[in-house]
Amino acid sequence: MGNILFVFGLVLIIGLPKTVLFFTRRPKLKGTAAFTGGVVLILLRWPLIGFLIELYGIFILFGDFFATMGSFAGNIPVIGPYLQKAFNRASQASGGRKNAELPV
Repeated sequence: MGNILFVFGLVLIIGLPKTVLFFTRRPKLKGTAAFTGGVVLILLRWPLIGFLIELYGIFILFGDFFATMGSFAGNIPVIGPYLQKAFNRASQASGGRKNAELPV
């Protein structure tokens, strides 16, 4: 249920046209299919497999945001530099586009 609310929250924040555009871009279609398939599998009572597929879809869809989250997390005292390194590695693993194609 939280995943569906997440998508509705995204619609409320950036608007319906930008949300549809974000999820239907050619590079994001694989992530959209994985995210939707994971939600369907969870609803069909296959929670572990559905969660893993959905996690893959989220990583594909929102991997561009990892660099932004890393720069923000770097300002947290004590653990900030470690979090920033982890987010930067995740960003490089997802293609490292550094917000080039973000909807907002």
